[in-house]
Amino acid sequence: MHYRSREVEQVRPKIAYDCDVLVIGGGIVGLSTAYAITRAAPGTRVSVLEKEPGPARHQTGRNSGVIHSGIYYRPGSLKARYAVRGAAEMVKFCAEYGIAHAVTGKLIVATERDELPRLHALVQRGRENGIPVRELGAPQIAEYEPEVRGLAAIHVGTTGICDFVGVARQLAGSSGADIRYGERLVRVDRRPEFGVAVETARGEVVRARVLVNCAGLHCDEVARLTGDDPGMRIVPFRGEYYELARPGLVRGLVYPVPDPAFPFLGVHLTRGIDGGVHIGPNAVPALAREGYGWGTVRPRELAGTLTWPGSWHMAGRHWRYGAGELRRSVSKSAFTSAVRRLLPAVTADDLVPAAAGVRAQAVLRDGTLVDDFLIREGARTVHVLNAPSPAATASLPIGREVARRALAALAAAG
Repeated sequence: MHYRSREVEQVRPKIAYDCDVLVIGGGIVGLSTAYAITRAAPGTRVSVLEKEPGPARHQTGRNSGVIHSGIYYRPGSLKARYAVRGAAEMVKFCAEYGIAHAVTGKLIVATERDELPRLHALVQRGRENGIPVRELGAPQIAEYEPEVRGLAAIHVGTTGICDFVGVARQLAGSSGADIRYGERLVRVDRRPEFGVAVETARGEVVRARVLVNCAGLHCDEVARLTGDDPGMRIVPFRGEYYELARPGLVRGLVYPVPDPAFPFLGVHLTRGIDGGVHIGPNAVPALAREGYGWGTVRPRELAGTLTWPGSWHMAGRHWRYGAGELRRSVSKSAFTSAVRRLLPAVTADDLVPAAAGVRAQAVLRDGTLVDDFLIREGARTVHVLNAPSPAATASLPIGREVARRALAALAAAG
């Protein structure tokens, strides 16, 4: 038996690997992973395949640009730990590389009495997560936001804003990785004893010892291409935004009290790094993975969502919430009414349509919306299967964790 094993080793073909670690996806999480790998293990050859012509074209580049404090997330969860740590690191990273950013603080405002217990629960959660929080009565809200009305609020001082696309570009440039834009993955051949070969739409083949899946809106599809069962599906939710025609109505960042049953934060007011104020997003089902408008429909992707049992379980459980979101999507007056709860002076004419985003939300077979970051491993693979907001904020610690797992897989592969 020993002789036979040595004989097999002698005849095993030598593979010319193009890289040690191949990262699929050039959003902020994929680029942070490449950056973390080359810093933790200098000399490791890392390649990144991104189907778009540049970085950060989807979730990273289509969000509110908020550096989240971590106040919303369950103590001890990956979201809580990585957001709190990541917020401080993101501010430091932006300062080091001259990327536009500001630590602005934000208000979370209760406008109805039944929201007050949830607001107080957020105060406790913030303290458990190590976040400084100041409680405000109605008169004190005007000290921060003269046009905002509410019964009570909390001020979170560590929240900020930044240019996440600029961060992604800097990560790409500083990583030393071979980053290939315009390369769409179409096939994966994963052989645990040898490695992973990926074929792109151009017919090129890239061979790697380990594959890291940071494909965002398509991460479950990539996982299945490798032969791993992700145990979830990405259900895309479009977040629609407006820009405020009178930005002087809002000084900084203003949020409603979120419903803890959902991973969405509700329609909020965000003064961005460019000085403009964005209002949104809502959360409506998208008809394609990259369905940034109702007119974008991809039948195969829509069928994948509709045939996933979790989609129907989720719809049956949360149809009232979903109906309200759909109403605000098709009715500008309904959207305006939602905004007026926080900002009574706003009118429909103040809301100018802006670019939408799509959230890659992982949904389990039983309809559970995954509320934490989800990272799973297979033979020579690491899959990031749920990394919506606050993933941009938390991207540096997420990248280090994914890099740790990828390097462990690389060491195990020999």
